[in-house]
Amino acid sequence: MPYPPKLAAALSGATVRELAHWRRMDMSRKAVLIPEISQRPILYSFRDVLALRTYVKLRNDASLQKIRQALGTLRYDIQECEHLLMYRLVTAGGTVHLAEPGQAADLAPGKANAVVHDLVGVLRPFRHDGWYVPDLLRPRRHVTVDPSIRGGMPVVEGTRVPYGEVAALLRDGVPAERIIEYYPSVTAAGALEAADFADYVDAMSK
Repeated sequence: MPYPPKLAAALSGATVRELAHWRRMDMSRKAVLIPEISQRPILYSFRDVLALRTYVKLRNDASLQKIRQALGTLRYDIQECEHLLMYRLVTAGGTVHLAEPGQAADLAPGKANAVVHDLVGVLRPFRHDGWYVPDLLRPRRHVTVDPSIRGGMPVVEGTRVPYGEVAALLRDGVPAERIIEYYPSVTAAGALEAADFADYVDAMSK
């Protein structure tokens, strides 16, 4: 199940407005990431979300201008055109490098100690622009993300029940301890955390 921009933003640490900005491409600016699912409404894949998290983490160490310069070099100067997730990107004192085994291509000139943004680091929680971006595979203690379960839609831990369905019941006034009457496998704790995650998704989309 692909992710709408609202959920992709919450899972990546970007805002919906930033996602729209990063999709745009014109004569003076190259798109940061165009969703690999080519359809309307706009939807992001799990790989897109991973790439977006990498990009957001890069922004903690390098300017937007430097990152755009790096992506332009990657795509148009050295003809690397794979999905952004396929590359190991490194920040070094405000610049960005493409890291390969035994070497690193400088994509935006600068000098300093490198900070590698590998897949393991991208999955972990981090802070960005005052937001606490949760662990991608476990955004709440009782809410999990697994691409093999409902296509990666966040679900209540140990179930296939999407967080949004449980959160909607709580918002309609159903007490957490009665969620079990609707979804026998969902505990009250799981229901409360599904609602908490839904609140976070809504807050990130503003």
